[in-house]
Amino acid sequence: MNKKPLLIISFLCIVIGLLAACNFTGSEKTTQQPTENGDASASTDEGSKAQGQVLRVIEEDEIASLDIVKAHDTVSGVVISNTMEGLYGIDKNHQPVLAGASKHEVSEDGLVHTFTIRDNVWSNGDPVTAYDYEYSWKRTFEEVGYYTYSFANAKILNAQAIMDGEKSPDELGIEAKDDKTLVVTLEGPSPLLNYSLAFTAFFPVNQAFVEEVGDAYGTEYDMALYNGPFMLTDWQHDQGWKYKKNPNYREADMVKLEEINVSVVKDESTAVNLYEAGKVDLIEVSSAFIDRYKSDPNYSASVTAGLKFLRFNHNNKFLANEHIRRALDMAWEKESLTDVILKNGSIPTYFLVPDIAKAPSGETFRSLNGDFTGTVEEAQKYFKQGLEELGVDSIELNVLAADDTVNRDTAEYLKAEWEKNLDGLTINIEIQPFQSRLELEKAIDYDISLSSYIPSSADPLNYLDMWVTGKSFNRMDYSNPEYDELVNRAWNELDDEKRYDLMLEAERMLFDDAAIGPMYQDATAIIRKPYVKDVVHHPTLPQYDYKWVYIE
Repeated sequence: MNKKPLLIISFLCIVIGLLAACNFTGSEKTTQQPTENGDASASTDEGSKAQGQVLRVIEEDEIASLDIVKAHDTVSGVVISNTMEGLYGIDKNHQPVLAGASKHEVSEDGLVHTFTIRDNVWSNGDPVTAYDYEYSWKRTFEEVGYYTYSFANAKILNAQAIMDGEKSPDELGIEAKDDKTLVVTLEGPSPLLNYSLAFTAFFPVNQAFVEEVGDAYGTEYDMALYNGPFMLTDWQHDQGWKYKKNPNYREADMVKLEEINVSVVKDESTAVNLYEAGKVDLIEVSSAFIDRYKSDPNYSASVTAGLKFLRFNHNNKFLANEHIRRALDMAWEKESLTDVILKNGSIPTYFLVPDIAKAPSGETFRSLNGDFTGTVEEAQKYFKQGLEELGVDSIELNVLAADDTVNRDTAEYLKAEWEKNLDGLTINIEIQPFQSRLELEKAIDYDISLSSYIPSSADPLNYLDMWVTGKSFNRMDYSNPEYDELVNRAWNELDDEKRYDLMLEAERMLFDDAAIGPMYQDATAIIRKPYVKDVVHHPTLPQYDYKWVYIE
């Protein structure tokens, strides 16, 4: 495998706007939606901004769930992060800060963390207490929640043993001493704990309400309670939803927006038409529309910590062959995808860990590990070798992609490149709604999937941990015990230099196995109306923050 030095790229954490938006009006139980040509019965004249502190935005996909143990997607994560809060939150500078807790005390050995819970209430008037956190965290394990691994990675006492069936959820290292005092006990020191606690999996939930509504919890806007800056007051499935300012939020005085109207619009050209018609305040743009807006003073773009990559189903008889996987990774031009098709500042990737973390020496992760590259000619040799090993002269594979403009265009581009460069390969494209694609991915019911990942922090372990055997984000049945051991040692290594050495070795091993196919490091490019101010875009989860937004 050839390597070339990576050009060190500056990671920009620019404060930028949220996903684009349409008008979403009506009462709390009825909603008027823009049609595909942008027509809607709006409360304001066409071309004007909404009256007062109202933001109109677009999302490309539906909310999967408002239940923190079932929300596995970025759209749901954005909604939950803007309507709820945990012990920690993320500030404008993308750093963890105390939120639902007013004080965080740590024992000398770093294992016992005592939190004092702030005065705040749920949207039904109940106080938020330490017991809400204890119930929520243990519920994740009782429900066999998707995010149990997050607690193990944060080193919460007994989290791994509970996952392994050796202990019960009642033995998790969290205890409410009284309404205001929460004690969290760790297996060992956890340098990323504060970042972890800002993640939605660690948020509280109201036990009485959850038990009252049962399986309906999180399925409708009124089947959830909120303790954050906003609360949902409407949700028309597959159409849109509405946020309103939470008047009982502990920092309600600093929240300026009164309302956020969200519509689901999957087609980028429709979003652009709505923006041009003045029915949208801010849109995310890519592909052909970049050229239209890139010289506009209200256009901005920034690289994020998010990655787009190819998941290979390692159970597929063809993709179980390392040479076939390596050929698929090498046999297409990544620069053409980012520079010609996307054109939004996304960066071609020949690696897993982006160039955003620095080792103790001050060098970046990428400058230490370089790129994992190959040529089309090498790909053709690998593909031929793989076919010979399989005893076939041709193979057919399906590519699974979500039903939005960028994913459709990317899938078509890959099909053209692969079929052109790899003789004997036939590619079929399977387009599915985002949630359906996600469910197929979780079931490992696909051949190749166009997938993405945004971590809760930019630490390299958040990327490397995805591929440990059996982890929830693995979703392709890749397994290498030596890789697992390296990552596990890195989680427990307190010496930062040794920890980096372990992480560098783990990334090299992943590419020695040709486990995945990296595509690009994502960027967000937006055009907004000049009156929209202070929309914060985090490079990691949660991506978008409305807490500071206002309409000028």
